Amino acid sequence: MKIGLTYDLRSEYLSMGYSEEETAEFDKESTIEGIENALHEIGYETERIGHVKSLMKLLLQGKKWDIVFNICEGMYGQGRESIVPSLLDVYQIPYVFSGPTVLALSLDKAFCKRIVRDGGIPTPDFCVVKNNRDTQKSKPDFPLFLKPLSEGTGKGISEHSLVNSEIEYREVCCDLLDRFHQPVLVESYLPGREYTVGVVGNCTNSLVAGVMEVTFKKNVKKIYSYENKENYKEVIEYNQPEPEIYQKCSDLALKVWNILGVNDGGRVDMKLNKQGEPEFIEINPLAGLNYLDSDLPILSGLNNISFTQLISMIMRAAEKRIFGQILSSGLLSE
Repeated sequence: MKIGLTYDLRSEYLSMGYSEEETAEFDKESTIEGIENALHEIGYETERIGHVKSLMKLLLQGKKWDIVFNICEGMYGQGRESIVPSLLDVYQIPYVFSGPTVLALSLDKAFCKRIVRDGGIPTPDFCVVKNNRDTQKSKPDFPLFLKPLSEGTGKGISEHSLVNSEIEYREVCCDLLDRFHQPVLVESYLPGREYTVGVVGNCTNSLVAGVMEVTFKKNVKKIYSYENKENYKEVIEYNQPEPEIYQKCSDLALKVWNILGVNDGGRVDMKLNKQGEPEFIEINPLAGLNYLDSDLPILSGLNNISFTQLISMIMRAAEKRIFGQILSSGLLSE
């Protein structure tokens, strides 16, 4: 079976003049090599496709793959993660991970929180600031946590994201609006411990690959920022939590997974509130897959799941979903 690989290579964008922060979500060469090696080890043939423009050229040339392993983040717009799966849908080429609707929804953190909240899942109170005038409108009580509405990998998150006064609030909102050219998500700050949960599978067949607590070393500001993520070996420790918290976080993650209809694999982030209960922060249906440095492989390793085993679990889930859809459509007889 031939697997096409779609991805955004960070070095390509850096060579075009984009900054380190602008390209933070894009992949290293070692990430692509690691995924390729894991797929080869479990018996697949692979072909590198690259970014969306490369995919478009190959599709117009009539190229096909049995399945595409898609980790493209895209560069522009709130639908940037949805472009590759939308193109593949047009050409009826199946792919690993979620489709355009889930990817667009998860990228807009406010829309995502509304749907999760409507599903009965606790999430911090929030509002959205679309322009400087909106900073005068009502909002949750301080302290507040501010970040760009549609970014990942800690982009736009820094030690200034936690604000405690009107002056700080307006200054940080205006800065984020100016730098990222998108709305700002304003959330009530949760003071408790921070976790990320890896999930693999689809619907009721989903399972937790691991739960990881993000803890900060001494004298490090306790914010999972872009800078701290880039330098995690120096400033952060990752640990598996105690059984009771592990179970609470797992239960919350699986509920979120099923409410949103996420496919194959990803991560759910959460923090504890004042009562010590987990609340949903955000979901990443295109979680990083660098075998050394990304949260999903790290937390899986803490749960004794190797990187190759993780990729195998994701592929088994995708194949079961894809071929089940084909069977149910009547295009393939049993």
